Amino acid sequence: MNITRIAQPGRLRLIIAAVIAAMVGLIIPVSQIASAHTGGATGAAAAGDGPKPAIVLVHGAWVDSGSWDAVSQRLQADGYTVYAEPNPLRGLPYDDAYLADFLHSISGPIVLVGHSYGGAVITNAATGDPQVKALVYVDAFVPAQGQSLAQLLTGSGSCAVPANLNLVPYPGAPSGSADAYIKQSAFPSCMADGLPASEARALGATQRPIATIALGQKTGVPAWKTIPSWAVVGTADHAIPLALQLAMARTAGAHVTRVDAPHASMVSDPGTVTNVILQAVRATS
Repeated sequence: MNITRIAQPGRLRLIIAAVIAAMVGLIIPVSQIASAHTGGATGAAAAGDGPKPAIVLVHGAWVDSGSWDAVSQRLQADGYTVYAEPNPLRGLPYDDAYLADFLHSISGPIVLVGHSYGGAVITNAATGDPQVKALVYVDAFVPAQGQSLAQLLTGSGSCAVPANLNLVPYPGAPSGSADAYIKQSAFPSCMADGLPASEARALGATQRPIATIALGQKTGVPAWKTIPSWAVVGTADHAIPLALQLAMARTAGAHVTRVDAPHASMVSDPGTVTNVILQAVRATS
């Protein structure tokens, strides 16, 4: 339509002014919405500003990667890439190097999660790795520099004592080392107290042993010195008793969440464990 043919010059100026005002009215709300989604974002919204981290889950002794299944499924449902890394359980230097090489194969930020002995592994493997943004310990060892697992367990009241272990030789073992299994008769009360009996027996049957040499090997410079950490501590844990877990977590300055759970809390309470992992994601994204 030709505006100049239906309006006098003065009327035309009024029409143009009205059109400009309407356009400005549309633009202002859009700009306000944009600013609300940028500068004012906090909490969960702010966590979405960067790329989602990969979540790497490291199992400990006497379980396997399948112990993370319920946690993995929840994280994947939230859109995260998850790796349940197979921990060789051959001793700290070997296991640390194995995990460190695995982490270097991943592009982008990482949240690293360790259960039980896996806590000692992530403590060493992540040192100096700028991709690792957070450490999450689940019923785990959180050793300081120079500490060994045997030293930490001494006097703790742990059920992981010689009377509850089966020692089996393995090919190529260093002198004095053997594979240690929790006896199946002791497994439910030691590792899976409170789980259904059939599930506890199944976990005992599928457990993976740890080389006893790992128990005396000392931790190097711990990654938690420079990487923020979180800890899920099972109050009914008989393998790494509560007092020991809390003492290690306090030394590391970890954010602690207590859960009424046995040593395998990622099996008994996967929702709680997943929520703590997501807390670490939000806090470091």
